[in-house]
Amino acid sequence: MKKISSYEIALSALACAIATVFLTVGVYSEILLFTGYLLSCVALMLPLAKQSFRGYALAYIATCILALIFNASRFWDLLPFIMFFGLHPLVNELQLKIKINRWLACAIKALWFDFTMYLIWRFVFAMTTTIPLIDQYILPIILVVGSAFFVVYDYLTYKWRAAVNILVQRLNRK
Repeated sequence: MKKISSYEIALSALACAIATVFLTVGVYSEILLFTGYLLSCVALMLPLAKQSFRGYALAYIATCILALIFNASRFWDLLPFIMFFGLHPLVNELQLKIKINRWLACAIKALWFDFTMYLIWRFVFAMTTTIPLIDQYILPIILVVGSAFFVVYDYLTYKWRAAVNILVQRLNRK
């Protein structure tokens, strides 16, 4: 088993701290919730830049635990991060490492995203919706709009991944 370096431990700790702060700010402000998911997702890419899957897993678990401690009353706001956004960078990295067809992987990840959004809808929003038309057609809405959103989001995460990799390479040289 490969020994994890102190640099990778530091990257993982930094990723955890930044992701927790962004999630907490996003949950407390509500209007920045999705921004908190995105920036936390980008922060968690730090250990992956060094191919530290164990460091990523520990940073993800610690981020989820800390975010739940800091935002215990807002569990439902954290659920999309726990179910999808926090794990998405890892899945992308594994997809590249295993060399899975990108179109097949995109379709599977889009269904995973849609399933997450459907569960969030069912457990959080379905009880408060007053528009019966939305309730009736929520599955096609999520499949079409959610999948379209996901394709753009997935493309952007690969761009962010490249930027994070460059940042970590520059930090490693100094």
